[in-house]
Amino acid sequence: MEDISNGSNNEMITITKGEPTRVHPNEPVEKKGLYYLSNLDQNIAATIPTVYFFKSEGKGNEEAVEMVKNGLSKILVYYYPLAGKLMISSEGKLIVDCNGDDGAVFVEAEANCGVEEMADLTKVDHVVLGQLVYHIPDARNLLEIPLLMVQVTKFKCGGFAIGMSMNHCMLDGIAAMEFVNGWGEVTRALPLNLTPFLDRTILKPRNPPLIEFPHHEFDEIEDISIKTSLRQHEQIIHKSFTFDAPKLAKLKETAMEDRVLSKCTTFETLSGFIWKARCQALNLLPQQKTKLLFAINGRQKFIPPLPKGYAGNGIVITNSIVEAGELVEKPLSFAVGLIQGAIELVDDRYMRSAIDYFEVTRARPSLAATVLLTTWSRLPLYTVDFGWGEPICSGPVALPENPVLILFPHHKDHKSINLVLGLPVSAMKMFEELIMEI
Repeated sequence: MEDISNGSNNEMITITKGEPTRVHPNEPVEKKGLYYLSNLDQNIAATIPTVYFFKSEGKGNEEAVEMVKNGLSKILVYYYPLAGKLMISSEGKLIVDCNGDDGAVFVEAEANCGVEEMADLTKVDHVVLGQLVYHIPDARNLLEIPLLMVQVTKFKCGGFAIGMSMNHCMLDGIAAMEFVNGWGEVTRALPLNLTPFLDRTILKPRNPPLIEFPHHEFDEIEDISIKTSLRQHEQIIHKSFTFDAPKLAKLKETAMEDRVLSKCTTFETLSGFIWKARCQALNLLPQQKTKLLFAINGRQKFIPPLPKGYAGNGIVITNSIVEAGELVEKPLSFAVGLIQGAIELVDDRYMRSAIDYFEVTRARPSLAATVLLTTWSRLPLYTVDFGWGEPICSGPVALPENPVLILFPHHKDHKSINLVLGLPVSAMKMFEELIMEI
């Protein structure tokens, strides 16, 4: 049992969790043994917790637990590697042992409140939200954490939440949503709309490897600012912010006003603003180098394109590096231009060069003096249906690490974009002020 205070009203929310069980595919799976993970999977091995809230829709939640659990056993027939165990191969890479003995973890829980009290990811404390996702106590590393963990929490009102924790090395955002939507389909006894393509060997490195580009995403940047900052001893707090349509339009207008750019997207503009504002809020030294990392969907950029339903990571990390003083002092168009340049880099040759770079170096992107921006704003987080209609709210529960920022769609106004990030207390105050100035 967990007793936690809801930050919005200070009332104690009690979440009582049952004992975890294991869910296996409900039909025999032919392909067992070791399952290959590509080099694009290796770089993002982190556990990502998400939650989906559903209203009762007049049918309550008594059947929800068993239906979701049975649906999970059905969808795992198609996505059987998620029921496997993460291991290190003889080559020193992550690989999945699909021995049939492990399975996904499943937990039933009950909350002493209504679903509406928690179904706003921009207002509810992340410690409270974290109790909607099951965690392995005392896990020492990722190898001790199951690849997929599911918790179904029933609320007093008849609604329920599905909290899911999945290792990012298994599926990127696009593939994860295809999995969850497919899970909903089989739960409702519908045929699977999209069969996953599981063969990741199509992204094997070339032989011999060919590194054609510098890959600065792996560069280790010295954080000289933290040595002089009093903030290194401050508490890190997490907050969510909403950028509505007028704010997004204003940012675009600001980015275009000096006529340096001929065009810019919402993502480019918002990312440039966030990167710049975060540097200002942290009061980084002018000569401090700062790196922005973000993912590009490479599915259609590969030659040939990845097959429809590719169930793995079809994204590649691109980057931009600049001194903080230059980023802060120059207009927003400068930051947006850097991001556009990083996006233009990404084509088939660049992505295969990144795959080969890892093969040769085994390097992973460094997060020192770095902002890792993850965007879920275009993911279909509101198309999931387990028989209770679409979720009333869905999105991330927590951040994997402090340099990570997540953009995701607002649960009521899908034209708005939410941002969740962590900063020291004083820096968060400055960041809020910069947003208010838009």
